[in-house]
Amino acid sequence: MSIGFILVTAVLSALVAGSMAYCALVIIAAWRYLHHKTPHLESAPPISVLTPLHGAETGLEENLRSSFTQRYPRFELLFAFRVPDDPASLVVRKLMGEYPHVPASVIITGEPPYPNAKVFSILLMQTAARFDLLVMKDSDVRSGPDMLEAIAGESQDPRVGMVTCPYIAIAERGFWWKLDALGMNTQFLGGVLVARMLEGMKFALGPAIAVRKSVLAEMGGIETLNDYLAEDFVIGQMADRLGHRVILSSYRIEHHIGGGSFVSNMRHRLRWARSTRRSRPIGYVGELFTNPVPLVLALWLWEPRLWPAAVAAVLLRAAAAWMSMHRVLRGRLMVIQWLCVPLQDALSFFFWIAGFFGTTVVWRGRQYQLGRDGRIALIG
Repeated sequence: MSIGFILVTAVLSALVAGSMAYCALVIIAAWRYLHHKTPHLESAPPISVLTPLHGAETGLEENLRSSFTQRYPRFELLFAFRVPDDPASLVVRKLMGEYPHVPASVIITGEPPYPNAKVFSILLMQTAARFDLLVMKDSDVRSGPDMLEAIAGESQDPRVGMVTCPYIAIAERGFWWKLDALGMNTQFLGGVLVARMLEGMKFALGPAIAVRKSVLAEMGGIETLNDYLAEDFVIGQMADRLGHRVILSSYRIEHHIGGGSFVSNMRHRLRWARSTRRSRPIGYVGELFTNPVPLVLALWLWEPRLWPAAVAAVLLRAAAAWMSMHRVLRGRLMVIQWLCVPLQDALSFFFWIAGFFGTTVVWRGRQYQLGRDGRIALIG
C-alpha cells in the first residue's frame, strides 16, 4: 500500500468525518431551535409592510393576498413598482378593491439610480411608511394570517433590532427549480441553524425581515445597501455590529421560488454561490462539509472497505434533512424527493466549486460585476 494511497484515504476519511460531525450539529441545532420559547405578545405596535414588485410572477395574487388577510389590529401595506403599468399593479389594485378596509398604497419608483433596485424601492416605501416597525416582505412570500402577530411578539424586546423568518422553499414548476428548493429546505436551512447555535444570528434571510426605522437610521439608512447583491445578509450583519440582536423567528413562511428552464436555474445557483463566497468567505469554505454525498461517494470508490463509514454518513445526512424539513419547516419529503437528495448534493457541490471562480452574475436579465466585498456594478 503506497504512501499516496494512504494519504488520499486519510484526507477523504477526514472530509467524510467532518461532514458527519456537521450533520450531527444540524440535528442538535434544529432541536435547540424547536425548544426556543416564543414570547407572548404584550402589545401590538402598528406595522408597515413593504413589498417591492417587478412583474407578475406565478402565484403572485395568493402571495399578496396573505398580506391583506393578516389578523392584526393595525397595519398598512405599501407596494412599489418601477412603472405604473407593471403587470403586478393589476394584481395589487384588484386586492385593494377586495379588501378596502386594509390601508394600502402604491408607490411608483421609476428606474433605480443604483444597482440594487429592491433597496431603492424599500427606501421610498420606508419614507412613506407611517409606522416605526417595518416588515420587508418579498413578493414571492406567502404566510398565514398570524405572521405579523408572531413577528410583533418577537420584536417587543428592546434588545431585538431585527427579526428574520425561516422559510420553506416551494417551486411550482421546473425539475431543476424543485431540486433547488429541495436543497434550500434540507441543506441551506441546516447551515442557518448551525450558525445560529454556534455564533448567533449575524445575518438575515431576505424573504421576510422585520426592523425598526430607528435601527435603519443607525446604519446610515437602507440606502447604504444600495450596491450590495446580498443586501439581506449585510443588513443583518450591520445590525449585529451595532449591538442589536438579530433573531431567527419561530414563524415559518413559504418562499415560492422561480421556476422555468435549466439555464435560468443554473444562473440562479451560480449567482447565489458567488455572492455567498463574498458575503462570508470563511463560512463558504466550510460549506464543503454540508455536501456529504459526493464526499461519501469519493471515499467509497477510492476505498470500498470503508463502506460502513459511507453508510453512517448517508444516514446522518438523511437524519439532518428530516430534522430540517419535517420538524423545523413542518413539510414533508416524498419518496421521489428523498431519492433526489444525492443529485441535489452533487449539484450543490459542483456549484460550490464554481463559486470560487468568476466575478460576474446575471440578475433579472442584467449582468453585474461582483466585487470582493459583495458590491455589484452594472456592466450590461
